[in-house]
Amino acid sequence: MILTPEEKNIILDSIRNIPDFPKPGIIFKDITTLLSNPTAFNTLMNHLEKRYKSYNLDFIAGIDARGFIFGAALADRLGIGFVPVRKKGKLPYTTVAEKYSLEYGFDEVEIHIDAFGENGCCRGECTPSKVLLIDDLIATGGTAKAATNLIDKVGADCVEVCFIMELAFLNGKEGINAPVYSVLEID
Repeated sequence: MILTPEEKNIILDSIRNIPDFPKPGIIFKDITTLLSNPTAFNTLMNHLEKRYKSYNLDFIAGIDARGFIFGAALADRLGIGFVPVRKKGKLPYTTVAEKYSLEYGFDEVEIHIDAFGENGCCRGECTPSKVLLIDDLIATGGTAKAATNLIDKVGADCVEVCFIMELAFLNGKEGINAPVYSVLEID
């Protein structure tokens, strides 16, 4: 499922560019304007629903925090569960964690140990739960790599990773252990 040029323009035109944020030389892609534009948001969600309705997914996992917005909305449209991948210390139950490197140090994300069912098996079946991981943007890919590793650690199957935008010039999708789909590629 590919966006039409018109759909792509509706979504792309709704994303605001903020120069020199959070530091000089960076052009920040602000999705708050996409979220507040009902035509653009609906265009995006219709596209994602059409793409993923035939995947027979059990869950959508969203990366803290903007992945929660798109992931929860899509899970509702598909009639499946949503699972948050959170920053360390934010989940109340037993978790599994994965560290990843940042420009200056490390960070860590977590998921509940039973997020996708007992040993990653959904609905008591012995086959791994089929999971789509979603986030708003991929830059260097560290968080997405850690999140796919977490999905594997708890016994589920990450069938694809979806990003609303990909900063293609950073090659962040290299090394992600699942297929990657980006709605918009920014060069």
